[in-house]
Amino acid sequence: MALSENAELEELIRRASSGSEAAPSTILSSPDDDGEGAGSFDLNTLVLVARRSLLWVILLLALGFTGSWLYLRYTKPIYKATSILKIDERSDANALGLGLAMNAAGVDNKQAAQLAGEVELIKSGLTYKRLKQTVPLDINYYTQGTVLETELFGTSPFKVEYSIKDPVYYNHKFSVEYLDAKHYHLQVSLKNNETLAGNYELGQYVQLPGMRLRLLPSATASISTEANYHFTILDDNTINAYLDQNLTAEILNANANTIQVSFLDNNRVKAQRLVDALDTVYRDAKLARKQESTEKALAYLDQQLDENGRNLAKAEDNLKNFVQRNGTYDAKSELGDITTKLEEIQTSRLKLQQKIAVLTEVAQLATQERLTPSDDIPITQSIPELAMLEDPSLAQQLTELNALQQNLRRVERSYTDKTEALAQIRAQVKFATNTLNRQLSQARKQLQTEMALLDKQQLQLGGALQSLPGKETELERLKRPLELYGKSYQMLLEKKVEYNIKNAGTTADFQILSPGFAPETPISPVRILVYIIGLVGGLVLGLGLIAVRYLMHNTVSSVSELEHNTKASVLGVIPTYEKERLDVSRLVVDKNPKSSVSEAIRSIRTNLDFISPSTKRRLISVTSTISGEGKTFVTVNLAGIIAQSGQRVIVLDLDMRKPKVNLAFGAENVRGISTILIDRHTVAECIQHTDISALDFISAGPTPPNPSELILNPRFDQMLEELYLTYDVIMIDTPPVGLVTDGILIMRKADVPIYIVRANYSRKSFLKNLNRLMRNNQFTRMCTILNDAKAQGSYGYGYGYGYGYGYGYGTYGMGYYEEPTQKKTWQQRLKGLFS
Repeated sequence: MALSENAELEELIRRASSGSEAAPSTILSSPDDDGEGAGSFDLNTLVLVARRSLLWVILLLALGFTGSWLYLRYTKPIYKATSILKIDERSDANALGLGLAMNAAGVDNKQAAQLAGEVELIKSGLTYKRLKQTVPLDINYYTQGTVLETELFGTSPFKVEYSIKDPVYYNHKFSVEYLDAKHYHLQVSLKNNETLAGNYELGQYVQLPGMRLRLLPSATASISTEANYHFTILDDNTINAYLDQNLTAEILNANANTIQVSFLDNNRVKAQRLVDALDTVYRDAKLARKQESTEKALAYLDQQLDENGRNLAKAEDNLKNFVQRNGTYDAKSELGDITTKLEEIQTSRLKLQQKIAVLTEVAQLATQERLTPSDDIPITQSIPELAMLEDPSLAQQLTELNALQQNLRRVERSYTDKTEALAQIRAQVKFATNTLNRQLSQARKQLQTEMALLDKQQLQLGGALQSLPGKETELERLKRPLELYGKSYQMLLEKKVEYNIKNAGTTADFQILSPGFAPETPISPVRILVYIIGLVGGLVLGLGLIAVRYLMHNTVSSVSELEHNTKASVLGVIPTYEKERLDVSRLVVDKNPKSSVSEAIRSIRTNLDFISPSTKRRLISVTSTISGEGKTFVTVNLAGIIAQSGQRVIVLDLDMRKPKVNLAFGAENVRGISTILIDRHTVAECIQHTDISALDFISAGPTPPNPSELILNPRFDQMLEELYLTYDVIMIDTPPVGLVTDGILIMRKADVPIYIVRANYSRKSFLKNLNRLMRNNQFTRMCTILNDAKAQGSYGYGYGYGYGYGYGYGTYGMGYYEEPTQKKTWQQRLKGLFS
């Protein structure tokens, strides 16, 4: 066993002599998880980190609130003006009565297409052109504030009249500074870094290369000589891009035919004005389009009327020619007329024949002088057919002739043939008979003429009757286009009258359900939301800071962390010594026996009795990972407390590279352990006494070149045996095991090896080193003490900052090898306060 132990010690010495930092650094940076539960969640640590970060969280919340206030203060508000339009579209084809029936799906699709068309009309160049004519958008007036500029829409104290020939002046800032109420200074910077400036009078024309302008005072606002004004002249492309970017037209409800028009701008009045103007321009555009549609419809109607009129006149001429040619307009009624006429002709012909027969019979009777069978019968009874002739003169003549013939017969009965009277009467009868015959002959000729005429008419009507089917067909063919053109012409005339009436009172087919309105509150930024975001952002950053500090919290801060990450027994906790600031570790328990530090060390002394009873002699080694963790402070004060209990205690300073025990007792370091081990001095010569009678110490002595080899010297064991004869407890202040290997060699010989961990100074990875030492070297009695803990945390003590001992090793042991000791500056202390 001795050979194996000596071989291991020699290996440690070899590694230390070849590079004393190499082995410890490998131990500290090993990825093996030797800590018990290392990496698991620790609620106590999180609470402690949160408490330490509370000030930062409050500062971050204040920063978030301030950032929100600054954002609201120096961010231009955006206002949204909106209006709602209801479109009542009707098809022109349906209005003309020429549209065809459409199915429901087709109507819906057409309706959606019409609304989409209206949206495009609202955002069209035609609407923009009229909008720019209604609202002056070519010039923007501003006043410059501390950070932001404010647009003076409608409230500018001046207005600009200009004419531009050179487009280089567009979209450039013209600065205006009033010198007095009537004079101003004008300045403009162009792209080529050319600056044009001058002083001018209001109303005076300013002649610039390629541009002419003048400023006129406005009656709506007063001039301030302290304000900084400027204006910008925009070209059409910039204005159109501005309208495209900020104007939104969307279908609000397709079933209700409603469209929402909205406009965004930093000026509330301007946004509302543009929406109102846009509604007006859209209405005018609709009216113009509707009037144009009506005019086109009227022109179409006039064209159709002219063409239809020509066709109608042609059809009328054709029918007229047919009627003139055929003498009829209605073939069907002509057939009845012809039949009637034929019947009438036949009747008339029969009557004429009867009349001719009556005349012939009358002529015979007159010639035969037998007009009446007797003188008592009148002629009308003798010849009743005379009524058919309807000739009163003929009846009169027949009556006279019948009277003469009766008178002749009476005279012949009385006179002879040679009687003069009889001859006269006969002559009268003859003359009357001849006259009657001539009249009867003329009447017969006339009747025969009439009969020939009736025969001719009968013949003509017969021919017309045979040609009636062809005429009727031709007549119907001529009537059809006449009726069609007539109806179309009448319909077109009615539609033209309707369109003229509509055109006289044309109104747009839409309603403004909600006129342009811009709320007083901007849509962006939303004040409450910005403050919420700022506070939430500050809170998130605060929580993130806590999380980062928790994840980066690599130091032991409480007993719970110490117990959680190490397998060694915890002897106790030593609170921060706050009575005075110690430049080096000193013995304080004799001067402050009732302090919390003294009581804590007494508790540790009691706990030591459970590990190694005080009835036997004990060797207690005290070490740490690096310098500054307080092992010397714990060693001398624990030795003082044990000595006050009646046991004789001696403290050995084996940290021969950086001895501090002599400084703790305020003694010299001329001789000590190093001189004993080289047999220059005896043990008795090196023992130094303290103010406590039972407590002595041996300083480290002059620094040797080979401390590890001296510890391996058998003289070291002899020194211990010699001390056991006089002292009950040997306390050894060993070097930090994380920097050199000397401490490991001494810990092997100790009855109770104690490992010091300083709160908020020792890293958690040091505990992995402690666990590794316990496992590799079988340190079953390894104990730990949490040093420099503030009396606020769990187990009676929390964490805090130290009281200043440990100087000389440097930060985390970097100054262990003779580096000069430097005190921290106030900047470093302030940085450490919030780190």
